[in-house]
Parts: sequence; C-alpha cells; structure tokens
Amino acid sequence: MTKTVFCICLTAVVLIFSAVIYLDYNIDSDFKIKKGTPLSLDTFVPVTAEYEGETLSGKNDLSSIGNEFKVELKILGIIPISTVNVQVVDELQVAVLGTPFGMKLYTEGVLVIELTEVQTNNGIKKPAEEAGIKKGDYILSVDGIEISSNEDLSFAVENSGGKDMDFLIKRDGKKMHLDVTAVTSSETESYKIGIWIRDSSAGIGTLTFYSPATDIVCGLGHGICDEDTGELLSINSGQMVSAEIIGVEKGTSGGPGQLKGKFGFSSIGDIDLNSALGVYSLLDSRLDTPELCEMALKQEVTDGDAHIYCTVDGKTPKYYSCKIKIRTSALHSDTQNMIVTVTDKTLLNTTGGIVQGMSGSPIIQNGKLIGAVTHVLVDDPTKGYGIFAENMLETAQGVAEDNKLKEAS
Repeated sequence: MTKTVFCICLTAVVLIFSAVIYLDYNIDSDFKIKKGTPLSLDTFVPVTAEYEGETLSGKNDLSSIGNEFKVELKILGIIPISTVNVQVVDELQVAVLGTPFGMKLYTEGVLVIELTEVQTNNGIKKPAEEAGIKKGDYILSVDGIEISSNEDLSFAVENSGGKDMDFLIKRDGKKMHLDVTAVTSSETESYKIGIWIRDSSAGIGTLTFYSPATDIVCGLGHGICDEDTGELLSINSGQMVSAEIIGVEKGTSGGPGQLKGKFGFSSIGDIDLNSALGVYSLLDSRLDTPELCEMALKQEVTDGDAHIYCTVDGKTPKYYSCKIKIRTSALHSDTQNMIVTVTDKTLLNTTGGIVQGMSGSPIIQNGKLIGAVTHVLVDDPTKGYGIFAENMLETAQGVAEDNKLKEAS
C-alpha cells in the first residue's frame, strides 16, 4: 500500500513538474488585456493570474487604459510558473476587409539576384564575384552616383572605360564599399561585370484590415520577398492599388495555386513598411469599409471552427469555413501562429484550398478578427499558416507612430 501511494505521489510530482516546464516554455512573456477584463489563458491545466498576491479581478488597474504591470501565473493558483508583463488596452476595433489589392514596389538601389560569368578574349571572368559582391546585395551607388534602376547600373558599367569603380552596397542592413572592375565581353564588345539585378517587383495580395485609430491599412501578413533570393525586399518606395480577381489557378499537392488579378487605377496609399508581418500603408484615399469588428487578443483565440474572409472572384469577399489549431510555442512567434485548414467545399472546389494571393485574408472566430492567412503548405494546399491579428495591429501602431515622428520633423 505504501509503495502504491509512493508511486502515485511520484507520478503526480513528475506530471506537475512537466506541466510547469511545458507551460513556462509555451506561455508568452507579454500580454494585452482589454479594459476591465482579467487575463485568462486557455491551457490544458487551470492557470490563474495573480497581481501582488490577489486575483486581477480585484484590482482597479484593469480599468486604467495604458497601465502596465507584472502578473504571476500559477497552476491551480498554487504552483508558480512564471511572471508575465500585462498592458491594459481599450477595446480594439478595426474594419475587416478581405479585398484584393495590387502592390508595386521599387527596391532601395538595385538587388543582385544572380552572379554570372563574362566571356572575354582572355577566357571566362567573374568581375562582380571576384570583387566580393554577393547574391542578395543591394547596389546603392557607383562612384558616388545613385543607382535606382537597371538602366542606371548598365550606363555606369558601360561607361567605366575598364577603370575601377567604387560600388556602395548594402548587405544585411550594413553598407560597405567594394572596388569593381568591368571587363570587355567578347560577345557584345561592351563592358560587363557578370551580374543580374532587379529594381522593382509587383504582385497581388489581400487586405486584412483598416485601423481607424491609426489610419493604417495592412495586408499579406507576411513580407514581400524576392522570388530569386528569398530575402525580404528592402524597398525605396511602393504603392498599394485597387485590384480585381479575374481567375484562379487551382492548388495541388506539390504545386501551390494562385489568384490571377489585374490592377485597378485607384491608389490606396504608399507602402510605408514591408516587414515579416505584412505590408502597411497610411491611407491616402477613402476605403469603402464595412462596420467595425472587434479584434481578439492572442489568448482569446482557441482551436476549432472559424471562417476565412477572402475574394476569389471579382472584388467582393465571402466567408468560407475553416478550422484552426494554435501552433506549439505560437505565443512566442510573431508569424505563423496557427495552422489553418480549409473545410469549405465551395472554396476547395474553386481553389483547392489556400493559394497565392490569399495571403492577408482575415480569419474570423466567434464574430471577432483573430488573424490572417499567410502561407500555404505546398504538400497539402488545404492547409496553411495564419498570423495573430494582434501582432499585425501592433505593427500598424508602430507605423503610425513613425509617420507622426516624420511629420513632426
């Protein structure tokens, strides 16, 4: 009997210890709570939140927007897990969109997408590679003259006369100078350095929401990356424009599909930020926005049924059923926070699931905006990733603050 009790106690201790380790790793360190609402976490074992030894519901801090304080989390109100930071925010209201938009982007300088060989009368040469230029570099200037297009760089190289050129490049956010010497191509009889570059990009995506509090509109839920380098594009300027979906290439296993669209003539706004969490623009024209919808905080999102609000034909979005599952450690990540599985037969028949161009499509659960579709799983187009809407709103607020600072200066 004693041995049995010992085994039971030991098992309980191991389970509790394992739960503490698991929860400590999988619970974020920062949370927002809505005015007057205590912090509540959906975990497999009951977790209570306490502030200075008392439950949050007994504290006036909850009614003061902007208040920040530390909260101790405990299993069953007894066993401490961790201490987290909590900020009180007002009820979050946004206009959910789900409409297609076009993107026109111009890189900062020109982007190196490939290094090549140059055939000369003295054999094969690789001037750019030998000078230290790498795929993914941005060429900002040559001999002090700004480079903003393919034509600018071609003119500088062809008129170099074979002399050393001072290239200012940006790599991983840092600038550096490199000496590059062009060679004469035996094929064209002109100076070349063995390089392929890109100065612009364009595409179709989906707008997620418009925030009246910040006047920021955002979409995609992921950054715009170069198709050759796979790196986030460093842009000098860009624009969001209206768009219309005119066709669908259905997704299959191993072959992601895509929405086919055409750009409209109305400008939505300049792209102020291309980040890993999407593209953001200070609105410069009026949007035909629906009624405002409450945004859910990340701890309010639960596994289960939801809806994707997207446009797969024309300009009008529709609701399509799906299921979501919060990813392990999702609360620690800014992106790819949930797995989205399309269950709607109409959408499956039309697109095969999630396709390129649907990125940014709002995800609605219990009448609240919880996130946006970001990626498709190539091997199974019925599934994809989603980002928490809270993370996108936080980025939008940062863009709004940056714009205010620019105006002030």
